[in-house]
Parts: sequence; C-alpha cells; structure tokens
Amino acid sequence: MKNILITGAAGFIGMHTCIKFIEEGYNVFGLDNINDYYDVSLKKDRLNEIKKISSKNVGGWEFIKADITSDKTWKELKKYKIDKIIHLAAQAGVRYSIENPMAYLKSNIIGFQNILDFCYESKINDLIYASSSSVYGKDSKQPFYESYSCNNPESYYAVTKKTNELMANAYFKTKRISSVGLRFFTVYGPWGRPDMAPMLFANAAIKKNNINVFNYGNQSRDFTYIDDIIEGIFLVSVKTWHSKKPILEIFNIGNGSPVKLMDFINLLEDCLELKIKKSLVSAQLGDVETTFASVDKLERFIKYKPSTSLNKGIRKFINWYMQYYNL
Repeated sequence: MKNILITGAAGFIGMHTCIKFIEEGYNVFGLDNINDYYDVSLKKDRLNEIKKISSKNVGGWEFIKADITSDKTWKELKKYKIDKIIHLAAQAGVRYSIENPMAYLKSNIIGFQNILDFCYESKINDLIYASSSSVYGKDSKQPFYESYSCNNPESYYAVTKKTNELMANAYFKTKRISSVGLRFFTVYGPWGRPDMAPMLFANAAIKKNNINVFNYGNQSRDFTYIDDIIEGIFLVSVKTWHSKKPILEIFNIGNGSPVKLMDFINLLEDCLELKIKKSLVSAQLGDVETTFASVDKLERFIKYKPSTSLNKGIRKFINWYMQYYNL
C-alpha cells in the first residue's frame, strides 16, 4: 500500500479526504497542529471519526500532531517514507486575513515552502494542494476559467493562495516537482467549519439569533457539496499517480452553478422548518459578489463533474447538524 501524507487532517476537507483514502485501502498519515482558529473540540471529533472508520477498513491510519511551519516536523516526517502528499493545511478565512496577515504568511507561504522542499529532498514527485476560488478576485469574467491571470486578488488570503500556485510553478520549472492545485469553490456539508455560512446560518436559526446578510443578499456562490470535492481529489490523485510524465496543473473544482445567497438561506429554512432573522448589510472587505466555476478542464482530465444538487446537499448537512448537536 502507498503511503500518503494528508496535511490539515483535522480540518473539514482534510477529514473527509483521509476517510476516502483509508476506505480505498491506502496508508494515511494525517498531520494537523489543531490550532484554535475555531472550535478545537470539533477538530478532535473529526479525528475520532477518522479513527473509528479506519478500524473498519484495510487502509492504515496514523495521526501526527505537528506544525507545517516547523523545520523539526519535516525532519521527523522523513522516517515515514511518504509516496504522495495531499496538502490541505492552511490558515483559512478571507476576513481574518485582513486583521492577521502574519498568520497567513507563516502557514500558507512558509508552510507551503516546507512542503515543496520536503518533496524535493524526499524525491516525492506527486503533490496535490489546495488553492481557492478567491484567487479570481472581482475583475475576472464569469464563469471563472483556470487560464485567467488572477492578478488582482481582494484579500491577503487570496494572495497567499495565488502565491502557492506560483511557487509550485517555479519548483516544477527548476526542480521538476509535479503538482496539481485545486481551486475549491465554497465547500459545504457535514463536519463543516463553524465560521462558514451554512453552520452560522443553521446555528442562528436554532438559537433564534439574527444574521447579517452581506451585500444586501446580492451575493452568489458556487456551493459545492463535500462528497463531490472528495471524489474529485481522489480521481485527480489516481490520475497523477499513474502519469508517466511530469504534471503541472491547476483545476477549478466547483459545482459549476452559482446560487444566490438568499436562495441558499431559504433552502436552509425549509430544511430546518424555521425562519432566520436577517439584517441586510453592505459587503465586507475582501468579499467578491459572485463565484462561478468552469469545470470543463477538470471534467476532461478525470471524466468527472460535481453533481450533488443544493437541495440534496443541504438536507444531508442539516441531518448531520441536528444529530451532531443533539437537536
């Protein structure tokens, strides 16, 4: 069995990615520093879920609590004989990056530099890493195509993700390190981040709290269900694993169908059978009005296109939410 290092293992996408590869029979080494950017207990529960599922599958699982910005981490990781890296660890959040840019510089830039150096020193020529739809900014035409220059990001978070793509490009040209960057579009579903809209809105509805709907409700997002994201990651991984030539690619991975934020809220209300108190307010710094992915390039590469409807995805999310919080 191949040994895969998955960083950000206690994160939303990281947890589901670990489970997928374990179920497919791979040895997974999950790395996370379990920081307190949001609820640590949720992160620990995700790790417990991975452990529970790993006990029922042939794939291996080992959790490593460590920080990707530490040189010590990468020295110790050399003993694991890693074949492939799926890099999902990062300091997340658009708005938080405006107030705390240093956290993003350390995790998203220095951390990624350590990833690239580890690949080179350990002769790992198979890297998949998380980019973001935020790299497109406000100037890109709809839908977003990977060929766009993305030279005018709206937030420091977006800057770090675009920088990761350029760093990967440079290491491909100078050191022939193959890599695939995946630009995720508004991922939602069970075990999601509590600072993201689905969790915030569901929590407000249950507690009868008021929510701020930014840009007066005129925002649209290409909401993508977590299972579709994970299947895309896995199929890209299989494809790159069997490639006989070096690979340098960037792919959008989204639903390819933007939904108005108010329509998303209405669906949540229908599933919860509750009304959410709303305040329509102006847009926040760093936000873009619409995200809309072209997924043609990804579909050609792996013959796959995300397909979970928003109605189905929200109902699955709400079912998990009610069960997890004992509501």
